[in-house]
Amino acid sequence: MTERDFRKISKLVYDHCGINLHVGKKELIRARLAKRLRCGNFNTFSEYMKHVLDDKTGKEFSILIDSLSTNLTSFFREGQHFEFLRSRFIPSLLERKAKISDFRIRAWSAGCSSGEEPYSIAITLLDAIEGKGRWDIKILGTDISTSVLEVARMGVYDKQRVTPVSPMQRQKYLLSSQKDKQSVFEVSKRLRDVVLFKYLNLMQDWSINPSGGVDFIFCRNVMIYFDKPTQENLVNRFWNLLASGGVLFTGHSESLTGIKHKFKYIQPTIYMKQ
Repeated sequence: MTERDFRKISKLVYDHCGINLHVGKKELIRARLAKRLRCGNFNTFSEYMKHVLDDKTGKEFSILIDSLSTNLTSFFREGQHFEFLRSRFIPSLLERKAKISDFRIRAWSAGCSSGEEPYSIAITLLDAIEGKGRWDIKILGTDISTSVLEVARMGVYDKQRVTPVSPMQRQKYLLSSQKDKQSVFEVSKRLRDVVLFKYLNLMQDWSINPSGGVDFIFCRNVMIYFDKPTQENLVNRFWNLLASGGVLFTGHSESLTGIKHKFKYIQPTIYMKQ
C-alpha cells in the first residue's frame, strides 16, 4: 500500500462516514483490505479502489466499510448502562409518561452491530412494563454495515453469545433449537415486534423523527472512530433528537470532554437532556 493509496482510502472513508483512519491505522487497513484484493484478484490497492468507486450499486463500498469496522458486541455489554435503565431511568420514565397518558417509548441503538444491544434494550423494557398495562415500545437499531444488519435481523445466536441472558429471560424471550448439531437461540416474536433494523450512515440525513422525540439513545464505542469536530456535530444532533429528560449512553472508553454540548453529566458515559 503506497502513501497515496492510504490517503485516498482514508479520505474516502472519512468523507463518507466520518471514520478517522489516521496514519497509525495504515497497517490495519492494509491487513484488512488485503483479503479483498485476494478475493477479487486485484493486483494493487489502487486497482481495488477503482473497482470500489466504479461500483454504482454501492455494494463494494459497503464491503470496504465492513472490512474496516470492528463489530464487537454482546448481550448486556457494559452492564452498568442496563442497571441504570432498570433501577433508575425506566421507572422514572414510566411514571412520568403515565401521568400524561403517553404510553409510547422510543429508543435508538446507533451502531447496533449484530443486534445484541437493541435486543438487550428490548428485554430490559419488556421486563419493566410487565404487569403495567399496554405500552407502545419501538427500538430502532441502525448500522452502516449491511452484513451485521443481516445477522441482527436473523436474530440467531449460539449458546455462548447468550450467556449474559438470565435463564428466566431466555425462557421468556429466546427460542432454543439446533443448527448444524449446535445449540442456538433465536429471538422470539416478542422481541421482533419491538425491534426494527435499518441501514443508516450517521454522517448523512436521519429519517428519524418520532413524535415527542426519542427517550434514550445508545451510541457506544462508535465515536471512538471519529475526530472531535465529527463527535461534536453528532452529539448535538443526538441532543436535538432526544425528548426532554432523554438520555444518551456512550461507550466506556468515550466521553464528551472537549466537546461543546448541552447535556447534563449523570455518571460516566451517561448524559441527560434537561
